[in-house]
Amino acid sequence: MMKKFRFIDLFAGIGGFHIAMKNLGGECVFASEIDPFAIETYKANFNLNPANDIREIDETKIPSHEVLCAGFPCQAFSKAGKQAGFDDTRGTLFFEIKRILKYHRPKYIILENVRNLSTHDGGRTWKIISKNLKELGYVITEKPLIVSPHQVGVPQLRERVFILGVNSKYSSSKELKFQIPPSHRNQTVAREVLVESSDEFRISKYEEYVLEAWDEFIKGVGRKKLGFPIWANEFKESYDLIRLPKWKATFVEKNRNLYFQNKDFIDKWLKKYNNLSDFVKTHTKFEWQAGDDIESIWDGIIQFRPSGIRVKRPTEFPALVAMVHIPIVGWQKRRLTPREVANLQSFPPNFIINPNKQQAYKQFGNSVNVQVVEFLANQLFNQC
Repeated sequence: MMKKFRFIDLFAGIGGFHIAMKNLGGECVFASEIDPFAIETYKANFNLNPANDIREIDETKIPSHEVLCAGFPCQAFSKAGKQAGFDDTRGTLFFEIKRILKYHRPKYIILENVRNLSTHDGGRTWKIISKNLKELGYVITEKPLIVSPHQVGVPQLRERVFILGVNSKYSSSKELKFQIPPSHRNQTVAREVLVESSDEFRISKYEEYVLEAWDEFIKGVGRKKLGFPIWANEFKESYDLIRLPKWKATFVEKNRNLYFQNKDFIDKWLKKYNNLSDFVKTHTKFEWQAGDDIESIWDGIIQFRPSGIRVKRPTEFPALVAMVHIPIVGWQKRRLTPREVANLQSFPPNFIINPNKQQAYKQFGNSVNVQVVEFLANQLFNQC
């Protein structure tokens, strides 16, 4: 384990890597970030200006360092994007990392990206990254590590890919080994990250109305029958399913069967709620992912998503993402605050959060989880 070391923070965001490395004895000698709001937050917390575009930086001007950290842009590999990978200009930013590695040859590398990178393009993307790192003389894991905060005790389900390496000059091993806790769910307690909140974060009257309706629905038909997405608009339909993809036809058929098995209740429910005509279209879709562990929507963690309303157990929060679907604490009928989102990403209590709330949510959604990085870096630094 290194007592003191220098590190650089590429695609730095708001400094998740910075905090983890500092906790382990590191000193940041260079940071790079282009988002103006993230730069503002980084400067406020670390008294260091990261306003450097990596594409324009001369690698010879970067100070020497023992550790290179980079949460390189994920849109090129994300399921939420077009998955263009190295055909996307953002994907080629990996080669900016390679350029810096080639010149400085630091002892350790810690890279982070979305889970989809590990399987993107049939595994070709990982092979390209792996091949390039090995050619530079780095010993890495056979496959990228996939780790979620809930595996290290933080109540958030958020799988991310980590690529860790040691310069072969400092290691006699041919391959790195890491001890990763099993991915058992429901082992954490979501309440642990909560702090006192004001009415500012309370859900709207409309959202409460919609959730009350769905709470009535799950109690009327029974939670055990809800093992598939509920699409209320399909309840009374009878059109031919032959033209639909098989997966969609299966869901439609299950919804129609659910309706016929509970026709009296559902007809009354639809009438009471005006055939859901007051609902935003996506809110006529509902997913119950809490099994028998809770009895009411208000006992769970809720999200309004583009695919519909989703309810989960009160053990882990869903993944924070930059697209800002802020989780709702059901029993308090409110969204997480920026401070609570910071807690979910393991940022310390004294971290200065961007005053623009939407930017704050986005920034934490884009960040690495500090505790996960520390957990992996501790093992990496003990490999040689």
